[in-house]
Amino acid sequence: MANLVETAVNAGNFNTLLKAVKAAKLEETLKSPDSLTIFAPTDEAFGRLPKETLDSLLQDIPKLKKILMYHVAFGDVRSDDLVQIEEAETLEGSVVAIASTDGVIKVNDANVLKADMIADNGVIHEIDQVLMPALVAGR
Repeated sequence: MANLVETAVNAGNFNTLLKAVKAAKLEETLKSPDSLTIFAPTDEAFGRLPKETLDSLLQDIPKLKKILMYHVAFGDVRSDDLVQIEEAETLEGSVVAIASTDGVIKVNDANVLKADMIADNGVIHEIDQVLMPALVAGR
């Protein structure tokens, strides 16, 4: 089985996320044996950000790292866990809200498009928006 980074590469629709992970030097974190859950925005989700926003994030590594770590939760949290919890603590230090209604799982305001892409060190859930932690969104 592949680690989280390899699983994201194999999925084929996380190229922008992977570019950002590499820029922020978070690849080793996502390859570590620790179980992690990634709420992974698709390339299309990143495409909805203004180009200037994405470009500036790729230049502002501390802010980029904070945003990326806000997409990663501790532990191996599968979809059957997501429907039972209301929040998940992120590596960034704050929590994301989890809600499940009529079979649709939301992480903050993002919809989970595809759940449970299993890796040997965790799981990836594909989402349709880039999540912004409060400290970044408030600026």
